[in-house]
Amino acid sequence: MSGKRLPDGYFHAMYEAVDDPWGFTSRWYEQRKYALTLAALPSPRYGSVFEPGCSIGVLSAALAARCERLLCIDVSPRAVVSARRRLASAPHAEVRPGDIVDDWPDGERFDLIVLSEVLYYLDAEALHELIRRLPGSLTPDGEIVAVHWRWPVDEYPQTGDAVHEALRSSSLVVSASYSDTDFRLDLLRARPGRSVAQREGLVGSPKT
Repeated sequence: MSGKRLPDGYFHAMYEAVDDPWGFTSRWYEQRKYALTLAALPSPRYGSVFEPGCSIGVLSAALAARCERLLCIDVSPRAVVSARRRLASAPHAEVRPGDIVDDWPDGERFDLIVLSEVLYYLDAEALHELIRRLPGSLTPDGEIVAVHWRWPVDEYPQTGDAVHEALRSSSLVVSASYSDTDFRLDLLRARPGRSVAQREGLVGSPKT
C-alpha cells in the first residue's frame, strides 16, 4: 500500500506506559461492545477468521471459540506477547507481529474479517486501498464486521463515522448495522447473502 497510518511509535508508546492502554479488560464500554460484536455475527462458527490490530487479544479469545482457524496481527510487540499468552490454550489461533497496511495476508481468503477499532488509524488513501482489497480477501460467503468509536480523537487521521461511510460507499453490501452515541457497527459482504432465518429455513430465500 502507498497510503499511511499512525506511526509505530504511537502504539509502542501506548503499550510502554501500561499493558492494557485502552482498558479492554476493565471497561464496561469494551465488554458491551464485544458482546454486541459477537452477537451481530450471523454464523455460530467460522472456518477461518482474520483479526488485524488484535491488541492484547481480548476479542481474539472470544473469536477463537467460534472458528476453526484464527489469524491475528498487531504492530506492537508487547501486544503480540500478551495476545499469544491469552490464546495459549487455542492451538488453532496464530498471533503475528504485523501492520494492517504492509502485512495484510494477500492471497488468503477468510470466512470472517474483524475490523475492530483499527481503520481510523489509516489516512484516506490507505483506507481506500484497504477497502478495495477486502472483497478479494473473503471466501464466497465471507463476512466483515467493522466496529469503531465515534467520538473524535485528535491524533487519528479518520473518525469512526468517516470510516463507516467509506465502507458503505464501496462495493461491499451492508447486511446488518448498529449505532449509538459511542460506536458504530456494520456487517458487510462482498455480495448479498441469506439471513439467519433464511439459512435455517424459517422463511424462504428471496427470489432471483
